Amino acid sequence: MSNPHFHQVFNENHWVQAIHTAVKGRARYKVNGLYHSEALKRYLESRLLEEEIILQARANSYTGNVLVIFHPDKSLKANAVREACPTGQGGSSLRDATRTTIALLIQEIVLDYRKKSSKSVAPAAVIGDSNLHSFGTKENIAFVGGNNRNVFDSAVLSQISMQRQLNQTGSQLIPVLGAVGALVCGTGVLYAYNLDEAILLLIQKLHTPLLDRLMLGITFMGDPVVMLISSLGLAISPLYCNRRWQASILGIAGVGAILLNCLMKLLFGRARPALWKHIINVGQHSFPSGHAMVSIVIYGFTGHILAKQFPEWRFWIYGLTIVLIAAIGFSRLYLGVHWLTDVTAGYAAGLVWLIVCILSLESQQKYRSSLEAG
Repeated sequence: MSNPHFHQVFNENHWVQAIHTAVKGRARYKVNGLYHSEALKRYLESRLLEEEIILQARANSYTGNVLVIFHPDKSLKANAVREACPTGQGGSSLRDATRTTIALLIQEIVLDYRKKSSKSVAPAAVIGDSNLHSFGTKENIAFVGGNNRNVFDSAVLSQISMQRQLNQTGSQLIPVLGAVGALVCGTGVLYAYNLDEAILLLIQKLHTPLLDRLMLGITFMGDPVVMLISSLGLAISPLYCNRRWQASILGIAGVGAILLNCLMKLLFGRARPALWKHIINVGQHSFPSGHAMVSIVIYGFTGHILAKQFPEWRFWIYGLTIVLIAAIGFSRLYLGVHWLTDVTAGYAAGLVWLIVCILSLESQQKYRSSLEAG
């Protein structure tokens, strides 16, 4: 059952009203004064994302709604949660208390915005606005009217939003670019010291009939043609009609990875290893590994989407994704159809293409967030 105190807080709250509290880890609020206020929209998103518990925050200046996705197993502020749920009730009550605390935080942000906006415009313009007393109605769709609001928008909140987006994008790209650099450097070192053959001969000692069958199954999971058909099938599947853009990017990612891999193989024209008889049919060129390149793109993109959808399981999702991609690369070495440098180069090239696809998805989602937040 829900906490009665949870509903009492919203009844007493003139600025924020809950419109959706049923889904675990998600909450929606109606924020009075958000209508047609792009400045407040960006200010709310910027301030909410400063809280560690909040994973995503999307405000809609057309509907006045705010969507907050938070970690259901963490507390926003211990004291605030205890005040919102003073009786120490069960998990459902604690989640209600967290939503209440987020509502109070939104109210604080709104009031703080009003103070800053009032300092950024002429006092006479603020006092003379008779509609300000009816704050929260659709007729009064902004805290400050006309040109004064635009001045505050461009002078303060644009800098905050831009800086936050730059910092967030940079923090996400740094470890990924570091992984790309490590793979490129590793490939260069292996090639310079001619370690490919020695590593394959070492792996050959692990061969057993059971492992042979296991590796054939794993390498099938990374077959570029199989993954291309799967990704294109998802792109046109009616099951993904509500995620059409994600499915479309997945299909583009798969096609792009295969085309790029074919181009690189033709460009380098490296022969495959022939240290022992292959138990699987392969093509002529070896560098870079198509299995490694396409698997990191398809499975990496799928893992990214799942981690966004289920943030409480993101560590398991990322972990299993990495294990699967690494197993596919190792299977190519075990079967003796690729040099280690083929696999590491395939991972590096695929990771770069994966970054491009994810950035395209994120930019599109930000563009559509004003329509989807409500």
